[in-house]
Amino acid sequence: MRKYLKIVLPIILIFGWETVAILLNNPFILPRIEAVVAVLLEPTKNILGSGSLLEGAGLSLYRVLLGFLTAAAVAIPLGILMGRYPTVQDLADSVIQLLRPIPPLAWLPVALAWFKIGLTSIVFIIFIGAFFPILLNTVAGVKGVNRTWLETATVYGASERQIMTKVVLPAAAPTIWTGLRVSLGIAWQCVVAAEMLPGTTSGLGYMIMAAYNLGQMQVIIAGMIVIGFISLVLDALFREVEVRMFVWQGRYQ
Repeated sequence: MRKYLKIVLPIILIFGWETVAILLNNPFILPRIEAVVAVLLEPTKNILGSGSLLEGAGLSLYRVLLGFLTAAAVAIPLGILMGRYPTVQDLADSVIQLLRPIPPLAWLPVALAWFKIGLTSIVFIIFIGAFFPILLNTVAGVKGVNRTWLETATVYGASERQIMTKVVLPAAAPTIWTGLRVSLGIAWQCVVAAEMLPGTTSGLGYMIMAAYNLGQMQVIIAGMIVIGFISLVLDALFREVEVRMFVWQGRYQ
């Protein structure tokens, strides 16, 4: 029964969308579902001179993964050091707390000044957006390791390296994974906004902005659906790994 409940709200939304679109009879405000489906059914067709949906999705996904993985490569080691060693946290915390509240999009002028228009500036914005959720969750995960486990490992003569690899990292892994999952969603928000920058000529964000300038609402909604679908698939993969790897926590029984 529960599996059928998951499709109830999407069905209601689809019927509501079609009803409102028919009543409005204005495709510039809300197109009919068939117009959006027609765009989705031709993923390789060039749209408004901005490339195809498939090309745009591929480029956006590449940029997201590049920025996301770069953020993870920096944030996880730093978070482990901050969580494990109070001196490192004291050194870095003030700067982290100063920069963390700044929205990623506020860095757009800085990115353009430093890297000009191109891949590097887009990846930089994604990096900024993805970095802090990973960092904070890593710090929280390391600090949340059961102190009894650490004391027991120390009593049995474990080295710092053994404590880190055998106790700290396995115990903190679920929280770190949650940070990665959250940051990936933020990375998608950042890439779409960054691809709307003047001078950008590819990606789903650029396609959506080009469609907006030409009043092609069906393309805008199709692009949004593609973004949502890719994010849904990636999140499902993260959840599947979470269930398989961290079942020992007892949350998924």
